[in-house]
Amino acid sequence: MKGKYLILGSNVGDRETNIREAILKIESKVGKVIRTSSMYQTEPWGYGGQPHFYNQVIEIETSLDASHTLKEILMIEKSMGRVRNQKWRERIIDIDILYFEDLVVHDKDLTLPHPGIPDRKFVLEPLCELIPDEIHPLLRISNAELLKKTGDRLGVEIVDPLQDPV
Repeated sequence: MKGKYLILGSNVGDRETNIREAILKIESKVGKVIRTSSMYQTEPWGYGGQPHFYNQVIEIETSLDASHTLKEILMIEKSMGRVRNQKWRERIIDIDILYFEDLVVHDKDLTLPHPGIPDRKFVLEPLCELIPDEIHPLLRISNAELLKKTGDRLGVEIVDPLQDPV
């Protein structure tokens, strides 16, 4: 794995604007956004009965380590009004680190690569748009293979065409 990849999601308010605002804040606090996937509208994963999400994967370039990157994105979420009261519920913004190069971390605050990657089509679809052939550092198969094997059947559809990086 050569890059550092985040996924952004929103299902409250103007979802697209929330994601675009988060990207600007990431560029200000974390590092340069190199590439972005298309934006996807996705069915909620883990808890139904809530609005659909918009999701987008971005590749970043940062001098921060993974721990400091996590701290910054948590502060960005909080600055945008994210309240963490129930898992998998509505949120104005959600930012997760998917891959941080080939780094493997298992501690109380951070797990890398993100453990949900193989089970979440809303992650794999945009990730495969950017890096289908990259190999998951623990599972030793490509993102494209993970997408083929996932049991997730929730709806995922592009809502805007692939654009130039922000």
